[in-house]
Amino acid sequence: MNRSLLDEFRDRELVRGLAELIARLVEGRDRPLSFMEVCGTHTMSIYQFGIRSLLPPGVRLISGPGCPVCVTPVGYVDRSVAYARQPETIVATFGDMLRVPGSTSSLMQERARGADIRIVYSPLDALALADKNREKRIIFLGVGFETTAPTIAGTILSAAERDIDNFFVLAAHKTIPVPMRILSDDPELAIDGYLCPAHVSAIIGAEAYRFLAEEQRVPCVVTGFEPTDILQGVAMLVRQVVEGRSTVENQYRRFVSPEGNRKAKELLSRVFVPSDAVWRGLGMIPGSGLDIAPAFARYDAEKSVPVEVEAPQEPDGCLCGEVLKGKITPFDCPLFGTTCTPEQPVGACMVSSEGSCAAAYKYGQ
Repeated sequence: MNRSLLDEFRDRELVRGLAELIARLVEGRDRPLSFMEVCGTHTMSIYQFGIRSLLPPGVRLISGPGCPVCVTPVGYVDRSVAYARQPETIVATFGDMLRVPGSTSSLMQERARGADIRIVYSPLDALALADKNREKRIIFLGVGFETTAPTIAGTILSAAERDIDNFFVLAAHKTIPVPMRILSDDPELAIDGYLCPAHVSAIIGAEAYRFLAEEQRVPCVVTGFEPTDILQGVAMLVRQVVEGRSTVENQYRRFVSPEGNRKAKELLSRVFVPSDAVWRGLGMIPGSGLDIAPAFARYDAEKSVPVEVEAPQEPDGCLCGEVLKGKITPFDCPLFGTTCTPEQPVGACMVSSEGSCAAAYKYGQ
């Protein structure tokens, strides 16, 4: 996006006008409206641009489980550590997984002890490592939502076409819509609407949230990341509530279509199958994961590469799970900013750049 266009999405007068519109729409209501964003980039933008300070008391934004690294359970980190300790093994990962604490160690600590752990920028980088190091086993940590899963699916297909048999994926892919249904049913949260994730929606399409609006009567708006995007999305949600409507609206039409990216979805359906998945904070959610399909089981690290994994233990005092559910803010955690900082994180929410705690620490209230 060029600078002049970016400035339009951050125009002060337009931002002020949207904030005033939201205030007029909620004026006189007897209770605040609670809207949840389920995208880590939205969470970061809301903190970075001080969006909450622009909203009237009648509107509350809640940060949900929108950070894929944050919702990855500690048992997955422990398995990654166990693989890193195996001889003739290279663990390839995106950088934000390095410092996520496991039960007794992290990939960063294992690398300091001599484990061969490589930071890569795409799964194809990991496949290239496997091609160049045929005598070693390369295990790629496949963590992410529908946004990154298609690239990993394509990489598995490439490995099959090139007959690279020392490449494996430790899959922890998750899908966003199902947890949104569960959070909608939580009376403690009392969610009045969703700011739907932009990156994920570019893949799955805006229509993927139709069931929330029609079956659970929860308004949904797909929105972008700039201040005007987010505030317009909030205004659209407020207007739906005020008018007694619940539908799916697409504020981010410049990048998101109703049907999504058909080629990416075809890749997902070819290489992955729906599965039950454990989410940090939310527990086991049926049908919310993506496992590698049986036809490609040879590339599934968990099925093809046995390893002993210690019993998972959550870090003492860490309330990351409650933050991910939207039950508390990062500032409500007694470890926040004291025992738990980006330099010495206790929980995953402080590690990832998309984590609520990392955003709150960087940008403050």
